[in-house]
Amino acid sequence: MSKVRIGILGQSSGWHAKRLVEAAGQRGHVAVAIDYQSLIGSFNSSHDLSNVAGEHRSQSLRASNVELFDFDRMIVRSVPAGSLEQVIFRVDALHRLEAHGVRVLNPARAIEACVDKYLASARLHEAGLPIPRTIVCESAADAMGAFDQLGPRVVIKPLFGAEGRGILLIDDKELAYRAARSLEELQSVFFMQEYVPNPGYDLRVFLLGSKVAASMRRWAAPGDFRANVTQGGRAEPAELTSEQVEIARRAAHATGAPMAGVDLLIADDGRIVVIEVNSSPGFRALEKVTGTDVAGAIVEFAARGDW
Repeated sequence: MSKVRIGILGQSSGWHAKRLVEAAGQRGHVAVAIDYQSLIGSFNSSHDLSNVAGEHRSQSLRASNVELFDFDRMIVRSVPAGSLEQVIFRVDALHRLEAHGVRVLNPARAIEACVDKYLASARLHEAGLPIPRTIVCESAADAMGAFDQLGPRVVIKPLFGAEGRGILLIDDKELAYRAARSLEELQSVFFMQEYVPNPGYDLRVFLLGSKVAASMRRWAAPGDFRANVTQGGRAEPAELTSEQVEIARRAAHATGAPMAGVDLLIADDGRIVVIEVNSSPGFRALEKVTGTDVAGAIVEFAARGDW
């Protein structure tokens, strides 16, 4: 495979960016880690905007002192939290990269679908995939009505969020009322789902296209219901059934994500439920638990550019 120039967009000093840069170098590619916070977009109606190489451009998108339009591929490690304006600008930048012929993994449309739990749920539901009963609303009064419909145990999640942060499990109506009023004051959107009784673990399926790169079972920490490793859970390798693989593939396809971390819950009654599709899935625990070179698989998949 010929040398490919790859940008790693996210936190340049983070573990994941360093692993991807390392994996790219081992395969003869050139990779550069780039921080979102340094994005600079420029336009020149006279078509006389020059970059450091002396090329003339009518449009430029730079970050970390490099021209992003010069990359062949861009791997999006994360879209960091920020103001509404900052987040929109960062996603807009991904759209501009795609418009200029840079292959972006994941594409902006997939990221938009995955990071928004309401939109992701809609895509999954419309694809006929099993998800928990869900109600999304804005007022505390409507949230209390949703609690009555979804109870007796209800999971409240931030509309945007990852790694299990900010997720609440509420089984008391008074606590639900207090949480609803507090979140209403913060002008939050209530994303509420029924609690699905389960054995205390979920499955993380890491997909690159239709191929499962690696998978693991994540057990919740004692006293917690979240199976995220970042929240104290423990992980172990997992063998998947053909049905689990097929549901994970369909979930990734529904959100348009060629690279996806699909979280599946096995309910006590045997149902397979799709909990989430992550468009910038972490793989630190996955590499450690399975011994799989996930970073290398991502780089090879990105370099081929056939998604």
